[in-house]
Amino acid sequence: MDAFSRTILDWYAANGRDLPWRRTQNPYAVWLSEIILQQTRIAQGTAYWQRFMERFPTVQDLADASEDEVLRLWEGLGYYSRARNLHAAARQIVALGAFPDTLEGIRALKGVGDYTAAAIGSICFGLPAAVVDGNVYRVLARHFGLATPVGTPQAKKEFTALAQKLLPEAEASAFNQGLMDFGALQCTPQNPDCLTCPLQASCNAFRTGRVSLLPVKKSPVAVQERHSSYIYVRCNGSTAIRKRGPGDIWQGLYEPLAIESPTASGVMAEENYFSQGFAKNQFSSSEIRLLHQGVKHQLTHRTLICDFYLWEPADRPELPEGYFWIKEAELDRYAKPRLFELLIQEVEKTTL
Repeated sequence: MDAFSRTILDWYAANGRDLPWRRTQNPYAVWLSEIILQQTRIAQGTAYWQRFMERFPTVQDLADASEDEVLRLWEGLGYYSRARNLHAAARQIVALGAFPDTLEGIRALKGVGDYTAAAIGSICFGLPAAVVDGNVYRVLARHFGLATPVGTPQAKKEFTALAQKLLPEAEASAFNQGLMDFGALQCTPQNPDCLTCPLQASCNAFRTGRVSLLPVKKSPVAVQERHSSYIYVRCNGSTAIRKRGPGDIWQGLYEPLAIESPTASGVMAEENYFSQGFAKNQFSSSEIRLLHQGVKHQLTHRTLICDFYLWEPADRPELPEGYFWIKEAELDRYAKPRLFELLIQEVEKTTL
């Protein structure tokens, strides 16, 4: 066995994290953890994993749930396509009659890529497949002095081949989890603990003074800005919402009256922005109350800037297409994006 691989296995045996999904080889539990943790820190993701396991203890329970119920339980994790894919994959698994036990079968599940398939396959079924995530990229780049920019097709090919070569097939699960934990705890992005690192003597980055320079990252994607207004319509204990359709962020989530503006000048600057879709003479700008201006919400490649308003008409206005009335007390039944949650918090302040 390669000395690098032996060191990782020994380090993992002494320092590996005790995570609840590591106490089982149930592929459903492991798969659920991998999907939740794709874009989520372990500290936050663990609580969601536990809630999902309590609410949906089997894949059949998850498959039988409605999409709204799954999205509601997912609320706050972001990247909601993961939740929709999770739900669709649960139904795939139920249709198959059992969780697939080959890399090809696992990879065929909705929302599962090479990394997730390798993780589930090695942990649950002992398949000799190497995982390559951000932690693995970092450890391999530093130790072997690899300068290929991560996030590129060439890097995926190069790093995956190296990880596969280093993988001890009989101990694939321990090696994969050990390599990821080593990157998360020892060879961290900032201030790695090089002085106590068991790989220090053979580490190319440490020897050449390039620890802070590796791994090399590709040029970042430009962040775009989107401007909008959220208007909370309150009328006799009811409010108006709609379900977002496909093809944009927050598909399947519910939001209040929302109006987008192409500029940062403010959606409410012109009444016609707001009045579109409403019958004439049922809206007066004097009824609108500004609660908070310029609320920022950061997504991966875009910044959302939103103004919050409260509108309390005496009589129910005719709503634009797609909106419907619900009782305010029932808002918790609907999965909502973070911006809507923030608006609700601002509205609640007005009633204190």
